[in-house]
Amino acid sequence: MGWRAMALVLTPALAIFAAGAQVGVAQLSGSVQTGTGAAQAAPDASQTAAAGQHKWAVVLHGGAGVIERSSMTPQAEKEYREGLKVALDAAAGVLNKGGSSLNAVEAAIKILEDDPNFNAGRGAVFAADGTNQLDAAVMDGKTQMAGAVADVQKTRHPISLARAVMEKSPHVFLVGPGADAFAAHVGLEQVPPSFFFTERRWQGLVEELKKQGLPVPPRPAGAPAAPGKPLAFFETPNAHKWGTVGVVALDRNGNVAAGTSTGGLTAKHWNRVGDTPVIGAGTYASNQSCAVSGTGTGEFFIRLTVARTICALVQYKGMPLQAAADEVIQKQLTALQGDGGIIALTPDGQMAWSFNTPGMFRARLAEGGTMQMGIYKDEP
Repeated sequence: MGWRAMALVLTPALAIFAAGAQVGVAQLSGSVQTGTGAAQAAPDASQTAAAGQHKWAVVLHGGAGVIERSSMTPQAEKEYREGLKVALDAAAGVLNKGGSSLNAVEAAIKILEDDPNFNAGRGAVFAADGTNQLDAAVMDGKTQMAGAVADVQKTRHPISLARAVMEKSPHVFLVGPGADAFAAHVGLEQVPPSFFFTERRWQGLVEELKKQGLPVPPRPAGAPAAPGKPLAFFETPNAHKWGTVGVVALDRNGNVAAGTSTGGLTAKHWNRVGDTPVIGAGTYASNQSCAVSGTGTGEFFIRLTVARTICALVQYKGMPLQAAADEVIQKQLTALQGDGGIIALTPDGQMAWSFNTPGMFRARLAEGGTMQMGIYKDEP
């Protein structure tokens, strides 16, 4: 058989092989089509951005816990919803001007860190020794660079410090006095520990230590004088048992990012660190899958690598984002008797949240859409 005849025979076979290879690539890519959940080949990010197909989106949370209508006053609910909206507006403002997902994440979390209603920054809970021990992490989905800090006590915005670790150091994770020293070195605002003090969190510590039969540490230096009588607070002590704040964002260039910040657990001992700053557990972002921020019982989130597992289900199994989130939170986490929830976002704009606690402070917005916000389990 001459080479021309052989070519005529082989050409149909090669065409069939090539078509099959393309199908295989589409199946392996694990990209999910927005709104349908159908798997397809992931588009080249630069081509998609150039075609103007990306719309920005942002999802945020303010912690999960025993959050029920019966334990929340109307004024408290109003304050929480306003706080979520201010943070959401800050992120949306960055994204609407063409800003990066990283900038949007940082902008929103800084606001939540300064809001005393949330367990992060100025509203952080107290450890058993009477200090506020702050943790944070941030991750860039485009480069998969990450930065994290734990046991920060003098830096006003731990989320900004986490980003500085990512961008201005060769490291990923800094802890304790060294993290604060690095923050001062790169010019981040330093504050006295009393800056983070709130009376409601201090009273929460006192109540928990008494319940455990443990000594109450001295009131922090520089804190306001103790009130003359016990204060009436607008929520139950367990409302922020697993309190954390987090944001995931998608910018018009098709890049996702995630950030998380927390004060940890009330009355924690021995400089305990939870999942928030552990990349892959409480925080993760990749343009190949999704961005996730978690809030819950950190020990379980660490064991399950919750954030990364959700992204892996999207990337390698082609699962729709909501299905992947529910698989990990409603099934795997619940099976281990762990508590908490997550927010998540894909480069193609799928937004999701999932939690197995009575409530989770949450909100989301996509470009051209309507804000959705919830606190209680029975809200959408």
